[in-house]
Amino acid sequence: MQATVKTFDDATRSGSVFLDDGAELAFDADAFDAGPLRLLRTGQRVNIVVDSGRITYVTLSTFPLP
Repeated sequence: MQATVKTFDDATRSGSVFLDDGAELAFDADAFDAGPLRLLRTGQRVNIVVDSGRITYVTLSTFPLP
């Protein structure tokens, strides 16, 4: 699933994204650390994996999902 970064805190490695339907969903450091990224910027497009309403993986939209 694709989303757009709303916020990202590089100190906590957590943030939130806007889904394409406008809903906002938060992610924690575990979801960020599961992927290969080092940083995210507001407005950046990302691919996410959601399990039971929780983001479990975040990566750039150009990278494949696991």
